[in-house]
Amino acid sequence: MATKNPRINIAIDRSTYKLLKEISKKEGVSISSFVRELTREALELREDVELGKFAEERDKSFNKREALSHKEIWD
Repeated sequence: MATKNPRINIAIDRSTYKLLKEISKKEGVSISSFVRELTREALELREDVELGKFAEERDKSFNKREALSHKEIWD
């Protein structure tokens, strides 16, 4: 079945390939689908780390006296 999705070719070592093949078979999906899902998960984790860093920086500069109250924002 042809797909219009972009493709990426990667070279991996044999042991990694074997592991990917075993797990994808156990889960009943193609290696391609399994690697695609792993990639999505890795990107989400990386995004979470970056958002965490951003939140920490914002928290450092937070000044409660200058902050708006809930009532000031929503009324």
